[in-house]
Amino acid sequence: MAKRGGAVHVAKVVSRQGGKEYVSWLLRRSYRQDGKVRHETLGNISALPIETIEVIRASLAGKALVVAGEGAVIERSLPHGHVAAICAHAKTLGLPGVLGPPCRQRDVALALIVARVASPGSKLATTRWWSDTTLGADLDLAEMSTDEVYGAMDWLLARQDRIEAALAKRHLAPGGMVMFDLSSSWMEGTHCPLAKRGYSRDHKAGKAQIEYGLMTDAQGRPVAVEVFAGNTADPTAFIAAVDKVKDRFKLSDVVMVGDRGMITSARIDAIKALGGLDWVTALRAPAIKALAAEGTLQLSIFDEANLAEISHPDYPGERLIACKNPLLALERARKRAELLDATEALLNPIKASVDAGRLVGADKIGVRVGKVLNRHKMAKHLEVAIADTTLSWLRKADQIAAEAALDGIYVIRTSVPAGTLDAGAVVSAYKDLAKLERDFRNLKAIDLDLRPIYHRLEDRVKAHVLICMLAAYIAWHLRQAWSPLTFTDETPPTRTDPVSPARRSPAATAKASTGADTERQPVRSFTAIIGHLATLTRNTTRIADTTIELMATPTDTQRRAFELIGATIPTRLSAT
Repeated sequence: MAKRGGAVHVAKVVSRQGGKEYVSWLLRRSYRQDGKVRHETLGNISALPIETIEVIRASLAGKALVVAGEGAVIERSLPHGHVAAICAHAKTLGLPGVLGPPCRQRDVALALIVARVASPGSKLATTRWWSDTTLGADLDLAEMSTDEVYGAMDWLLARQDRIEAALAKRHLAPGGMVMFDLSSSWMEGTHCPLAKRGYSRDHKAGKAQIEYGLMTDAQGRPVAVEVFAGNTADPTAFIAAVDKVKDRFKLSDVVMVGDRGMITSARIDAIKALGGLDWVTALRAPAIKALAAEGTLQLSIFDEANLAEISHPDYPGERLIACKNPLLALERARKRAELLDATEALLNPIKASVDAGRLVGADKIGVRVGKVLNRHKMAKHLEVAIADTTLSWLRKADQIAAEAALDGIYVIRTSVPAGTLDAGAVVSAYKDLAKLERDFRNLKAIDLDLRPIYHRLEDRVKAHVLICMLAAYIAWHLRQAWSPLTFTDETPPTRTDPVSPARRSPAATAKASTGADTERQPVRSFTAIIGHLATLTRNTTRIADTTIELMATPTDTQRRAFELIGATIPTRLSAT
């Protein structure tokens, strides 16, 4: 009877004899005969090394084998972990849905936001960077034109009101706190209508700039941003923020918190006229000096406590909370002494030139002296006498002593009733502006590199700032989630005294000094975590005629970074 077909394979045969187990490896051919499967033993290969037997099994099974170290080629290795983590957390936060319905413009806008967190750069640099990461490969961004990028920016800007309203609904509530402050960033180029010369917070006095107001919740979580011309005054920007809270977000009974330059007396009158909003700010130095001169602010109130409520008829229906921080007083005294010494050190060479007759004429001497006095703003503390051939000065001891008496003293001004916030809570609310200042630092230099701005069209500038704000929103949440991996204080001590400076916990101090956590794992800065995640690559590997994609083995830190944001490490990215 004819045998039909046949496939050769290696069979493992186990037998027992005398209580022992014997394993044989047989080379067999399987075939059909009379409708039944039969096996024909071609040879016994048990004497071969087990590694050789496994090679024979794999080869007979149809697998292509190559010599170790030969035949395998890594064709492409793309950074993956950083964009994968940012995309995963953006989805956890529901950001794609906040941006708008699924479409190509949304995918590109989201990619711009992710790129701003991972590797901030110009739009042209970003389109090139996409090709060097899995973000470009998975979202089909590798051949993205700048026109399509600008189209996505325009699409995003048109949805700004809806995006900010959605974020405000999440994080702002009636009766809660709203933080607002203004900053500036310089512009490159001269054709943008928003680019104006104004007070530069970047110390770029010779550059045109824009200004932008950032609105956050009490924890410093970015919610909204508004762009203004570079010569816009702080109070004007604040009124725009108030309108946004009341008209766009439909919020009432919230407390607006701003610094003393933002919420001025004129703006307070405007808030009172609107109704439905309270505010927390601080008095300027001249107002504090006036309270002290009238006797309303007596230094003896700080003998037993570092804060006290006072009242004055110039502030009807308001609460004034005077605070004194001894450490701040020491710092201001030190700084004043250093600036006075530095000013006199600059005046000494001028005096030497006058005494030697090399510099003659009151007008010429005055010009040189004026530049020196303006450098450190110490003219108020020096009595300067200038003649054609002489120069002398004395420190105004009485004025310096009067200013020193108010060192470390500041006065919080608020309309919030005591039944809503006690004095300590009002001070804490004002000091929470430090979180907003931290957001500005992260926006401008540390994380997102908002500045300088190269766009020429007004709407493109606004879209750029909006992208940076949304990137800051993701970065804020990532910083919270990754605090165990960074130098961030995970358990800051509860402040029993709102006036005293904030202190770090012992655990945070230990992390800062050792560079490691309690399990001796290294801790990094936020940007270093992003950089470390980028080393988790996805590799296109060719073995013989087969191409496969292999993920690099994640480090303990990379694996934990994904665990902390509640995500698994995806092999591919998607925008949905």
